[in-house]
Amino acid sequence: MVRTNLFLLILVLISALAVVTTNHRARKLVIAYEREQERMRALEVEWGQLQLEQGTWATHARIEQIARERLGMHAPKPAQIIVLQP
Repeated sequence: MVRTNLFLLILVLISALAVVTTNHRARKLVIAYEREQERMRALEVEWGQLQLEQGTWATHARIEQIARERLGMHAPKPAQIIVLQP
């Protein structure tokens, strides 16, 4: 009888330690998941800002202004345009 009680006590202790370990691991995973969710939201905000910035940098007026000022480009005169027929 004493052996059975001792065996059951050891099983209960092992089970209790397993429950504590599992709960601790689950809490750590939940914390890591929430951290990654926050990081995902921050990256989504940054992505939106980068898309807006790209749209601003790629506007036709800005590209034309840079072409005129930095590269010295200009639109061709009508006499310089040649239309080719296939």
